[in-house]
Amino acid sequence: MKKTAVIASAAALTGVFASAAVANADTVTVKSGDTVSKLAKDYNTTVDAIVNTNKLSNANLIFVGQKLEIGEATQADNNQQAAQGQQSQQVAPTASSQQATTNYNTNSNYTSSVSGNEQAAKEWIAARESGGNYGARNGQYIGRYQLSASYLGGDYSPANQERVADQYVASRYGSWSAAQSHWLSNGWY
Repeated sequence: MKKTAVIASAAALTGVFASAAVANADTVTVKSGDTVSKLAKDYNTTVDAIVNTNKLSNANLIFVGQKLEIGEATQADNNQQAAQGQQSQQVAPTASSQQATTNYNTNSNYTSSVSGNEQAAKEWIAARESGGNYGARNGQYIGRYQLSASYLGGDYSPANQERVADQYVASRYGSWSAAQSHWLSNGWY
């Protein structure tokens, strides 16, 4: 549904319009499997633009049936998102260690060999995808890296999430840094 919002201010004594701006926005109803990143990609905008327009307190928390206004990203949104990405590369965010209590294979042992800048990029993606939460769910997307349930093969343990995420990124992007660059360009990885 297309909506056009017209904002106009009139000169007080003359009755003449002093300025007018027109902004186009789509009203989107969130469906199962939608994420702010996916919506940003689908509507050629940025996560920051959606968050700012809808005054979302957490970009990782939207609900099925929720209505969101999605308009075009401004240059300021693009600059802010790029700046946040550069800033996050320098300081890795601390991730939550919350875990879901179901579908964990307690026999899973995996230690990621990712370190340095690659680890910082990996943490950056986890923070944006789930707030670093292994128990996060959004439709078919599960866990810290919001991987499709089919990738995880029914084992949602932290060890399996780490293993599958490392394999996925290595095969698709070659490195976590490249995956982060893709995320910055597209709002998803």
